[in-house]
Formats: sequence, structure tokens, C-alpha cells
Amino acid sequence: MSTDVTVRAADLEDPDLVAFLAAHLAELEPTAPRESRHALDLEGLRSPAVRMWEARVAGQVAGTIALADLGPGHAELKSLRTSPALRGRGIGALLLEVALDDARSRQLGRVSLETGSAPLFDPARRLYARRGFTVCGPFGSYVEDPHSVFMTLELPVAEPAAG
Repeated sequence: MSTDVTVRAADLEDPDLVAFLAAHLAELEPTAPRESRHALDLEGLRSPAVRMWEARVAGQVAGTIALADLGPGHAELKSLRTSPALRGRGIGALLLEVALDDARSRQLGRVSLETGSAPLFDPARRLYARRGFTVCGPFGSYVEDPHSVFMTLELPVAEPAAG
């Protein structure tokens, strides 16, 4: 990626980020009926169980990603989005690595995700597959849905040192 990208913890009070997240929800709206859209809104992203990061290019929001804790050793990937003008430049891949590094640092054994089945989500599903995610069944409170694709990634967990 030739553009300088900075990644930091998301500031959910930043009006630019709030607008970026609103655009994310608006972009998802035509892809599935309401009951099949599972993106977190701003309040959902503010939950203490959610960690979120933002990428910026030249000071502008370029992408987001979040991890929501699901229970011991398991988190859900949420809100991966790259600005439409910057797609295809590796920002999503960079954000995915940030989130997976965080999961590894917390010794999480599994990261799962729900994404759409519509063509809009093809690049995201390819990215997830390149990073080792495999298709799985619904997890958590999800149910089978033709508008959803579920994927998961098992992460190696270090054994505690013998002592």
C-alpha cells in the first residue's frame, strides 16, 4: 500500500467517524431485509464488550474494524469497512491484522464473523478466506439465513508455562 495509513483506537465521539459509520449502515441497507442485517449501530459499538479501531489516510477516516467479545476465548469480528474511494488498497487487510493481533494478545482461541451473502461482500469474504477463515454454521445468537455467511478462524493459544 503506497498511502500512509495510521491505525488507532476508534474515537466514537468523532463526528467524522460517526458519519463514516452511518454511511456503513446506509450501504448495507439494500443488501438484505432489516432482520438479516447484523451490523452494530453506534450504541452497539460503544458497548464495553466491543473494541474498535479506525484507519486514517491524510487525516480522513479510511476504514474501521471491531471485535465484540462473545464469551471466554471467542470474539466476533464486526464493522470491517473501507471507504469506497480507498477499497483495494490493503486497508481492510491491515485492519483485519490489527484485530487478529489483538485477539492473539488476549489469548482468544477463536474469532468468528457474520457477513452478507450479496455480491457487495465478495471482496470481504475473499479477504477472510485468504486470512484462514473458513465457512461455518451460525454461532452465538445467529440462525441460518440465506442473507448471511458465517466464518470462523481458530487461533493458536499458548500453553501456560509449566512451573
